[in-house]
Amino acid sequence: MLNPRIPKKKFTDGPAGKLETVLAEPERDPPRGIAVIAHPHPLFGGTMDNKVVHILFKALLELGFITVKFNFRGVGQSEGTRNSGNDNGAGETGDVIAIAETIKKQFDVRFGAAPLPLLLAGFSFGGAIQVHAAHKLAPQKLVLVAPSVDRLSVPPLTHPGTKHESGPIPDVLIIHGDQDEVVPLKTVLDWAAPQELPVVVVPGAEHFFHGRLHILKRVVQDSCRS
Repeated sequence: MLNPRIPKKKFTDGPAGKLETVLAEPERDPPRGIAVIAHPHPLFGGTMDNKVVHILFKALLELGFITVKFNFRGVGQSEGTRNSGNDNGAGETGDVIAIAETIKKQFDVRFGAAPLPLLLAGFSFGGAIQVHAAHKLAPQKLVLVAPSVDRLSVPPLTHPGTKHESGPIPDVLIIHGDQDEVVPLKTVLDWAAPQELPVVVVPGAEHFFHGRLHILKRVVQDSCRS
């Protein structure tokens, strides 16, 4: 019998064709929830094999989540045309929604009772896309690592004192390096402050968290453990 924790590649139907997906199940039964992880910008070499995406995948699997990463349309073996660079990521948002809805349907049927909680995580471009997707999917948790909220004109998740348009607002974890040269820390602070969302700042970390990946993993696991 195959170990369910060994990641398995599969292809999932997306709006623009088949999406290349890697899924692993935890040893925990029942699982803590379902985590879907989005990668950096397709036009700048972003794929699901990115090191930050790998750390998120590993951290959440260890915590007991059914963990999923995938390649956006046109990346790797995913079908479709990769992002043209002149839109707000609507196509990639559709990819996330398709993956999340397919995986949730698959495992909610297996485990029955209440639907499994949904966690959306993403790095850089992927983090910004996950905020767009959250307005449709209403996850219980969002993990955003250096999200490029300014470049993708990401709307706020909420205004203080109001509810998320699709239900309760998610619990949000934002992690950013103070030496980020790609997504300036100030752009994330300016986005988060009006929403009263705290930002965890990692001293000495640049955009890809070189030499700080162990800190990133620890922060994610501490926040998502409960």
